[in-house]
Amino acid sequence: MDKIGIVTITYNSAKVLESFFECIWNQNHVRFVLYIIDNNSTDTTVHIINKQKDDRLYLKINKDNLGVAKANNQGIQLALKDGCKNILIINNDIEFNSRLINDLIIAQEKKSASLVAPKIMYFDNPNHIWYAGGWFAKNNGFLPKHRGMRELDNGQYNSCEEVHYAPTCCLLIKAKVFRDIGLMDDKYFVYFDDTDFLYRVWKDKRHKVFYIPQIEILHKVGSLTKSFLKNNEKIYRSNFFIKQNIKNHIYFLRKIGSFISFIFIIWLFFRNNIKFLLNPYIKKDFNTFKLINKSYFDGIRM
Repeated sequence: MDKIGIVTITYNSAKVLESFFECIWNQNHVRFVLYIIDNNSTDTTVHIINKQKDDRLYLKINKDNLGVAKANNQGIQLALKDGCKNILIINNDIEFNSRLINDLIIAQEKKSASLVAPKIMYFDNPNHIWYAGGWFAKNNGFLPKHRGMRELDNGQYNSCEEVHYAPTCCLLIKAKVFRDIGLMDDKYFVYFDDTDFLYRVWKDKRHKVFYIPQIEILHKVGSLTKSFLKNNEKIYRSNFFIKQNIKNHIYFLRKIGSFISFIFIIWLFFRNNIKFLLNPYIKKDFNTFKLINKSYFDGIRM
């Protein structure tokens, strides 16, 4: 039985950790190391982690919040150094049954795949899909599209398929992939880190990514990231989300470097400002307008 490295990042994750640990310690595949990278949590996250009495847990605490990509890289490097043949990158805001790791490994072997991802359902609406396969859309700035998002699951996506993209909230990856493709680009503080990595895997062509619908997990979508904020009974996109999304998309397109990607960079300048005017979830004030355009040029300079 090969050793699996499980990498998860914590940042003020106290409200989801107890259920996550219950799922992890109940796995029937027992040969793993859980690498927890804490990004300077200020709540009781570290206290909850330190209460776990299992020698398969390794905790690294960063003095600062280094972001998702850099923290994932820290965990991946530890797993590679320890000789793990597979690395499971996983969020701690998900819940899953005791066969998750074992079923992912079996599917990986059966499909001769390097990366495998489960069907992902909404935790608070478990009959509805969050992810059932993903592909990059060239006509939408190479953004990956989640198939089936918010659809009622009637078995319409129950075939195993090779895909371009899978989110790293639960993705089993052979160690060789990192040796061939490289690690996450740690210029992405959050958002687009998995998009960039999976795009590089897809373009490289040496490794296959498969969606496995017979394996399901529940995702507490948005529980750990403040992508929306409530203001006077209205819900708006947070400044944090706007900044990270805009600048990271520009940087991602610059890395692709194709004629189409550069055309899309130009188009995004106008589209972002049109969205400022028309999108009801974006605050209509000068500071938000300024943030949108500053983030665009920050992406140009990344």
